[in-house]
Amino acid sequence: MSGQRQKSRPEQEVLAFPAESRSDAPKAAEQGIETLLAKRKSESLAGTERLMEEVCELENCKQALQRVKANKGSPGVDGMTVDELPAYLKQHELEIGEQLRSGTYQPQPVRRVEIRKPDGSGMRKPGIPCVLDRFIQQAVHEAQRYIAEGHRWVVDLDLEKFFDRVNHDRLLAAVAKRVADKRMLKLIRAFLKAGVMEDGLVSPVDEGTPQGGPLSPLLSNLVLDELDRELERRGHRFVRYADDCNIYVSSERAGQRVMESVTRFITHRLKLKVNQAKSAVARPKQRKFLGFSFTGEREPRRRIAPKVIARFKERIREQTHRTRGISLTQMVKELATYLRGWLGYFGDCQTPSVLHGLERWLRRRLRSMVWKQWKRGRTRFRELRKRGVAKDLAAPTAGSPHGPWRLAKSPALNIALPNAYFAELGLPPMVMRS
Repeated sequence: MSGQRQKSRPEQEVLAFPAESRSDAPKAAEQGIETLLAKRKSESLAGTERLMEEVCELENCKQALQRVKANKGSPGVDGMTVDELPAYLKQHELEIGEQLRSGTYQPQPVRRVEIRKPDGSGMRKPGIPCVLDRFIQQAVHEAQRYIAEGHRWVVDLDLEKFFDRVNHDRLLAAVAKRVADKRMLKLIRAFLKAGVMEDGLVSPVDEGTPQGGPLSPLLSNLVLDELDRELERRGHRFVRYADDCNIYVSSERAGQRVMESVTRFITHRLKLKVNQAKSAVARPKQRKFLGFSFTGEREPRRRIAPKVIARFKERIREQTHRTRGISLTQMVKELATYLRGWLGYFGDCQTPSVLHGLERWLRRRLRSMVWKQWKRGRTRFRELRKRGVAKDLAAPTAGSPHGPWRLAKSPALNIALPNAYFAELGLPPMVMRS
């Protein structure tokens, strides 16, 4: 926060979980803490003795509330929405703060929902915490560098139901190595043991971390930190993000050896399971990592994985369906929101011809949708003429027996609905022009 006085806002009034008499803490207690910290072998561990106090600080609570509001998301089992959270915190801040500091806070069960996996292989069961960033591209760049250096085989490891199989005892032991605040350890254990609500019934859980909340990937990363250290000890070139792990080697034979030994380590040491059906030793161009794949050239280029392109087209088809009952302007506005997010990540690819193709396909899709909406021959002729199409071109196009998809590529529709028209509506370019 800046040093300038800021206007009072409701959310700022509820951000801290203040202790009732923090200024009255006796000096003897402070000296006792200093003595305890001095005896600690690790400075970093000692700094976590009063971690809960830092969690409850104003600035941290302020940032946490802003992130929850920005992420939006669905209500959990208590039905509370993101918009209702500030008022609730304002009413219960002292109570919640005391529960956190005393170690008595009890998390609620997460609401379990089913979401079909993108490849259609089954259902994911993420949990929605009670009143929820994204992929990191740097790992993909690192993988590309390994391939360019000559490590042209990849050991692609898929951990079966990773978030559902994380061992609680191993996880908490990993946390305890880094955090000395017993209240924080108790709180994390409570989150893990809170259970899940499914079909109105709460079921206990003995392993796994609930997907959907910000705590899950952090905790799971602690488990896989042991895998990272083992791969580093062996001198492997690898990239990992959450439970996606690729190891780059120089030959297929070396890849098979690495696959066998690392699988054994994951199974016996980490108590996790490798999905044999989805794991493989292959050329990088045959696999994908975080939605990207690579070309097979001497200097590999990042390309968008085929399944990602298929999902992109499926999403666009859903948003441009002519029976949606919304105007073209509103449709383009919704498309623009999706495209900006998608391009913010996949625009990092090095195959612009693919993006050009998707851009042409999208505009053709929109022209086809508009043509369907015009319906009758007379309406189509009138609309074409109104948009500057010559009469001798508008007439045969309006009366053509061909379908909308074919006519969307016709000269008449490209004149009536040019690229600039969609740009004026707010459709962002998929490839930046120089």
